[in-house]
Amino acid sequence: MLTRPCAFIQFILWITMAQIPGQEDKEKTTALKDLLSRIDLDELMKKDEPPLTFPKTLEEFEYAFNEQGKLRHTTTGEAFVFNAREDLHRWNQKRYEALGEIITQYVYELLEKKCNMTKAILPVDVTEEEPRSFIYLSADAMSNPAKLLVLIQGGGVVRAGQWARRLIINQDLDSGTQIPFITRAKEEGYGVMVLNPNENHLEVERPAKPTPLPSSEASDEPAEKRERKDDREGKKKRDFYEKYRNPQREGETEQIPIRENGSPEEHVLYVWDHFMSKATARNIFIVAHSYGGLSLVELMIQREAQVKNRVCAVAMTDSVHNIWQQDASKSIQEWLQQHCRNWVSSPEPLDTPLEPMLPDCPRVSAGTERHELTSWRSFNSIFQFFGEALPTGDEYEGSSNTVTTRSSHKTKHDHNHDHHD
Repeated sequence: MLTRPCAFIQFILWITMAQIPGQEDKEKTTALKDLLSRIDLDELMKKDEPPLTFPKTLEEFEYAFNEQGKLRHTTTGEAFVFNAREDLHRWNQKRYEALGEIITQYVYELLEKKCNMTKAILPVDVTEEEPRSFIYLSADAMSNPAKLLVLIQGGGVVRAGQWARRLIINQDLDSGTQIPFITRAKEEGYGVMVLNPNENHLEVERPAKPTPLPSSEASDEPAEKRERKDDREGKKKRDFYEKYRNPQREGETEQIPIRENGSPEEHVLYVWDHFMSKATARNIFIVAHSYGGLSLVELMIQREAQVKNRVCAVAMTDSVHNIWQQDASKSIQEWLQQHCRNWVSSPEPLDTPLEPMLPDCPRVSAGTERHELTSWRSFNSIFQFFGEALPTGDEYEGSSNTVTTRSSHKTKHDHNHDHHD
């Protein structure tokens, strides 16, 4: 029995060749019959794709996060299975994306209810008619006199509060979300700002294009006769082909960019101008993962003097920035060497110094070879790095037990490291 992709390819071949005039010779006819004899159309029909409609809540998906923050099926207790339907990759991918959208809303709820964060709408002067984005702020994000922690995720589908959707679904909330960073920062007296660099546009359905009427110049036959002939000769073939070439058509959409936030780089610059630079904190600390590191370097290129004056330290995790391609000045490179550290994916133990690739921020191992895990694995090292970078006298402001909290977290978190890869 041939697989569906093979049968599908042969069917396309059949349709294509059958529509080409002048291919009536016996040799080609025999070859086509041989191909068709291998296709079990009844079996092909059984593999028809289910509707691309999926649950709207975790409960309807029959999944829930347990006490350990792991996503489990509410009946079987099993982890999420991507290949829910064998040999239906597109359907499985759409199902995964639908679950991902639910996860995004779930994380927003955690930021608001568990972390007591509030949304700040972007642009700050948004009108009712235009698309909008938002970031999350702790209650003291703009007023904390000493310390502000800013979290910038990487690129892709992840939204505010997430490092990696894959980790949230397949591993746990701690490794995949920014919540441990927010909780730890608040305990250590930081104000917290969570950016949302991938929310760049509003997606709306594009109106369907009207089907053009057949041109009377295309044929001398009367239109009615031509239509009857098409129906009689080709309707079944066309319908069958369309069903398997594109079983369910997806609506076309268009993207309306969010003003001054149409890209991750624009977003970071906008948030700097309207929030970070206006915060009271004497010392700003930034964690930037993957593409977030590139956006941060771009911010420095645009606002070099301001960033140098306000930012105390930057922790990057597997950043994809490139100071040469981004044309960063020598003064920016020197500042990064002194104030930045990049925890990169590596088989070396955590914090092992690595050979520099370019003359910018020092590179150390994140203790994992998995790109998406670098932020979680370097969690304690990042807070230690920030603590050491903080000017003397500021470490105790806003938190009476900063040192105790840091050491107690370190013991607990390091003990749990063995269970997160």
